[in-house]
Amino acid sequence: MSKLVTIFGGSGFVGRYVAYRMAQAGWRVRVACRRPETAGFVRTYGVVGQVEPILCNIRNDDSVRDLTRGADAVVNCVGTFERKGKNNFDAVQDAGATRIARMAAEEGVQHLVHLSAIGADVDGDSLYAQSKGRGEQGILEHFPNAVILRPSIVFGPEDAFFNRFAGMTKMGPALPVVGADTRFQPVYVGDVADAAAMGAQGKAAPGIYELGGPDVHTFRELMEMMLRVIRRRRMIINIPFLPAKGLGALMELGQTLTLGLLPAQITRDQVTSLKSDNVVSDGAKGFEDLGIQQTSLEAVLPDYLWRFRPSGQYAAMKESAKDASGKLGTH
Repeated sequence: MSKLVTIFGGSGFVGRYVAYRMAQAGWRVRVACRRPETAGFVRTYGVVGQVEPILCNIRNDDSVRDLTRGADAVVNCVGTFERKGKNNFDAVQDAGATRIARMAAEEGVQHLVHLSAIGADVDGDSLYAQSKGRGEQGILEHFPNAVILRPSIVFGPEDAFFNRFAGMTKMGPALPVVGADTRFQPVYVGDVADAAAMGAQGKAAPGIYELGGPDVHTFRELMEMMLRVIRRRRMIINIPFLPAKGLGALMELGQTLTLGLLPAQITRDQVTSLKSDNVVSDGAKGFEDLGIQQTSLEAVLPDYLWRFRPSGQYAAMKESAKDASGKLGTH
């Protein structure tokens, strides 16, 4: 019988790529998620019955244990940017991660992979980084041989970074950002999934891996690259940290008063996070240790950001026609 992997958050942005790779490797895949009725697309990653979305609440011991029992490997891809509510930083990234590791150890799981983030630190400046750091502590306390992956900003067709800012370019002539000089090392979602699949299959040595793409860019440079891809001209305006924090407080208040109907576009904790560079540390283990070649932004962004171009899918065709017309006119 083929081996079984349980992927917590397996229908999310990174999780779905991990699920696909594990299914293609011949594993049976349990996709543990909050809304299995909306995760039916994962079934197509394998043959009939090979990949199954199943309801799970990582705040509940019995729910996590039921989906961990019998698994050869467990991958935790659950994360959040919510500071409040039931599924907040502590519940998901600290207690939830620790619970998964504890259940995995008790149920005799062979391999555990945990998706963390660059900057995870119990003494970090942001609450997000602190909860990620505590989650790593909990993982290692119960499962010392775990593989912990710390990616920088993850990009890909379903990402909430480039898609979000590209969408904002439709709202006016300016593109506001916070921390324009902060450095990032964007990493392709497929590369992160490859690393997670290696860990789940026992092909990666236990330890912490920091995952970044082949290039480091400032926030401003990333936005300039995105604007070139979507063929739009926008003025990039940097919002200083102090007023940005005030703006975050107002947006958080608006979210509270509207009971979440008006989600905060930026929070005070996100502003704090943006003060620190998000790049791989010197001497950290990474893709080189896993034998994975990083994918560049230039190789992927045009494949999914084309829909934000003024002419959408026809932009390249119109540019080609314009070039041909210009060449004819020179004769």
